Amino acid sequence: MVHDYSSRPRVSLNSYEEDMPLLLAPRLAYFAGVARHEHVTRAAQELAVPQSTLSRAMVRLEQDLGVALFTRKGRTVSLTAAGRTFLTSVERALAEVERAAESVRADADPSAGKVAFGFLHTMGSETVPELIRAFRVDHPRIRFTLVQNYGEAMIERLRAGELDLCLTSPVPDAPDLVARRLDEQRLRLVVPDDHRLATRKRVRLAEAADETFVTLEPGYGLRRITDALCAEAGFSPRVAFEGEEAETLRGLVAAGLGVALLPPPAAPRPGVVELTVTAPRAVREIGVAWLDGHPDTPPVTAFKRFLLSRRGNLLPD
Repeated sequence: MVHDYSSRPRVSLNSYEEDMPLLLAPRLAYFAGVARHEHVTRAAQELAVPQSTLSRAMVRLEQDLGVALFTRKGRTVSLTAAGRTFLTSVERALAEVERAAESVRADADPSAGKVAFGFLHTMGSETVPELIRAFRVDHPRIRFTLVQNYGEAMIERLRAGELDLCLTSPVPDAPDLVARRLDEQRLRLVVPDDHRLATRKRVRLAEAADETFVTLEPGYGLRRITDALCAEAGFSPRVAFEGEEAETLRGLVAAGLGVALLPPPAAPRPGVVELTVTAPRAVREIGVAWLDGHPDTPPVTAFKRFLLSRRGNLLPD
């Protein structure tokens, strides 16, 4: 049987190309089943659809493509050259869909799924490894995709669906996010070990008003906190160097290039002295954030519950 597609109504090329995936997708598995069996009845039985539905779907598929995919003899069919070419790509596409389905099912598995978790650079060496170690005591097979970045970049990735949760500071306040304060971290004034204040244990921030500061770049949460604390102490910091990581700033301080307000290091850094700031109260709040209304997989729910249970006990002593 030969089908004549020359009378098929034409549509504009742009709209036809845009609609083609939508037109073809529901019928690709049907096509692969018929091609595999070369028999409509047997394919209908395997696919658990009425034979008439399957036959109509194949005719419509050919009409949409404008190409004969089968030659027919009763209920027996065989692929044309175009049909064989099409089948190769269809089988690849269906296999990719199956792999994608298996991947998302695996990521949502309650016992062995995946959590995409973002956190600040300063929490990567000690805080986050300890959190994950403690969590995996009861959830040993749950996997993590870990992303270190500054706060605003993580919020962007949260909104883009690339992260499930993030630890950040300051705790964000936005209508599309849910955020919970978990802990606070004291900030210290870090000075070179030969600095005029290095023999002190405590200092008022106003005593550093004439110093040169090294800070994180604008846009980082710690930079905003530094500027706000200095303003509260009655001065605007004179910034000589801007960086992207706290340990880089400590290195600049050790080299005598300025002072910095920083959270405690994971290990003592030679060449610097870290002073407690008595006024103003120098702390940064650490919180967890997620996208409001976004459905959680069971692994994300479990890890979120774990993080919230660590309120006031998030950071190492």
